[in-house]
Amino acid sequence: MTIDYTGLYINGQWSRPAEDATLPVISPTTEQRIGSVPEAAEADVDDAIDAARTALTDWASWTPAQRAEVLGRFADELELRSEDTATRVSSQNGMPISLARQFEGGFPPLLLRYYAEMATKQEDELRPGMLGGSTLVTRSPIGVVGAIVPWNVPQAITFLKLAPALAAGCTVVLKPSPETVLDAFLMADAAIAAGLPAGVLNIVPGGRDLGAYLVAHPGLDKVSFTGSTAAGRAIARTCGELLRPVTLELGGKSAAVVLDDADLIGNIESFFAATMLNNGQICWLGTRVLAPRSRYNEIVDTITDLAKNLTVGDPLSDSTQMGPLVSSRQRDRVEGYIEKGRADGGRITTGGGRPPNTERGWFVEPTVFADVQTDHTIAQEEIFGPVLAVIPYTDEAEAITIANHSDYGLGGSVWTADPERGAQFARNIASGTVGINAYSNDPTAPFGGIKNSGLGRELGPEGLASYQQLKSIYLDVR
Repeated sequence: MTIDYTGLYINGQWSRPAEDATLPVISPTTEQRIGSVPEAAEADVDDAIDAARTALTDWASWTPAQRAEVLGRFADELELRSEDTATRVSSQNGMPISLARQFEGGFPPLLLRYYAEMATKQEDELRPGMLGGSTLVTRSPIGVVGAIVPWNVPQAITFLKLAPALAAGCTVVLKPSPETVLDAFLMADAAIAAGLPAGVLNIVPGGRDLGAYLVAHPGLDKVSFTGSTAAGRAIARTCGELLRPVTLELGGKSAAVVLDDADLIGNIESFFAATMLNNGQICWLGTRVLAPRSRYNEIVDTITDLAKNLTVGDPLSDSTQMGPLVSSRQRDRVEGYIEKGRADGGRITTGGGRPPNTERGWFVEPTVFADVQTDHTIAQEEIFGPVLAVIPYTDEAEAITIANHSDYGLGGSVWTADPERGAQFARNIASGTVGINAYSNDPTAPFGGIKNSGLGRELGPEGLASYQQLKSIYLDVR
């Protein structure tokens, strides 16, 4: 049975699309069609932005408490659909269902409630001046937001943008990735059931050309994008020319630095989550593993055993730890990097091919490379698959140099028996985020990257602030 939609969610209802094109959804496990949605055209984007612009006046005028009430209902409706959401995501992109329940089913309601409460507690700030008067600092919604999200963690990333934007009083036009659209349309069902006002959220699925049209549209006030660095650069150029605020969460090639006192076996589950989670298809994963020469062979063996013993299979099975990649194109990309790793002189200790007994599905074996040098292609370029490169270092100074020898700076982790030592080491890593003996994006903390990993921050109070305009009202000035 397939899941097929015939309308687009625009202006609070299912609307007839401007054209007849559809986006088929293909299972990465069976390679069979599992559903479809209409492909939005430029005219649909125009309608969506018009609806968002019309809704903005009313939605922005609501009190934060009034918006919080609706967002609370939205969270409730999402929770009622959480298992269906997780199943749809796993069926579309290969995410193991146990992970999808946490990320895709659990995270969106949490973020809605978190930002709704935060917005209700914000007040205008009266600051004493230095020139004899005072200043009232106010916050207002930035306006109509164009949000573009990728396929790897579609619902969680959607709500990194949607939750703070709606709580701030903004309206949103969302473009989901063509690979993961069924979950976005289920979210629309939840929005309707929650009574989200018409036009506050609109969904226009499509490819790169539609995304470019959305980004450049004169009806937008801000763009928030998560995706590749190449696409992020193009979006930045457009927004720069328009002087349009933009948040960019882009690629990564993060370092997982194993210090000489680390108990990697004792933290092996956390290490897996920080390096190979979601089939290696997460931007902040520590896919460059830095290991001290004094323990290099031991650490390579530990990581090899981890990868070799992962359960690879159907993402809808509770026992699966590693599912298929999202598409045949993505598998080709990952296999190409494995060949580059071999050509550069890397030594494969496990994996390197396709799992046996998988006649269908876009699977790649969990793969570990040893004897990798920092200038090797697989140590510098983002692979976005289950491939780890283990790089040796002599001392902490060299480890820091290697960790920072990257065009990216999004995530990272430090593994050590001494958390204080780990935190001090982390201060020297050029990255927007670093974990100690684990890695997790906590909703209260700003998340984002430096260098080629992007601009701006999501999550935490900073995530709400990025959807607000500040105004200074000077009082009592003589």
